[in-house]
Amino acid sequence: MHLDRLLPWFHLKSVPGIGNLLMKRLIDRFQSPEAVLQADPRDLSRTTGIPHRLAENIKRHRLPGPVEAELGRLQQTGIEVVTYTDASYPRLLREIADPPPFLYVSGRLETDTANVAIVGARNATGYGIDTSFELSADLAQLGVTVVSGMALGIDTAAHEGALQGGGRTVAVLGSGLQRV
Repeated sequence: MHLDRLLPWFHLKSVPGIGNLLMKRLIDRFQSPEAVLQADPRDLSRTTGIPHRLAENIKRHRLPGPVEAELGRLQQTGIEVVTYTDASYPRLLREIADPPPFLYVSGRLETDTANVAIVGARNATGYGIDTSFELSADLAQLGVTVVSGMALGIDTAAHEGALQGGGRTVAVLGSGLQRV
């Protein structure tokens, strides 16, 4: 992983007011975060949802120090970053309105397998947990990867069922690097 390639992604994402949707619009229009950061504010403000003031902020914004420290931790932990424009970025995730601009990946990200998401209550009933476990085990035996959020309850049962069924499971954490 080349940290220099990732710095523009983290830089743009750290601009106050730039969320997933606006970042996607900018990347789609300018083709890369480097091009966004080098663009003239007038060109930036021609992007839907980017007022002139935000365009000016993009030009003035400096990469926060903690971002570089976070990138350094990536090298130490072996965590990979897959960006929105990488071929290995999940195709279906790319199609949502506001996909995350990058993903932290620990393990193998296989995008050519059948997947199903199973999520539910943390404080689930016994029936819900049993059903989630059994369904996930059956799906895993059929070669389907079970995706869930790693929370207690239904999510945990889904992951455990997939493993019991001898299959793959993917935990999607919305909390960021090293924050469960």
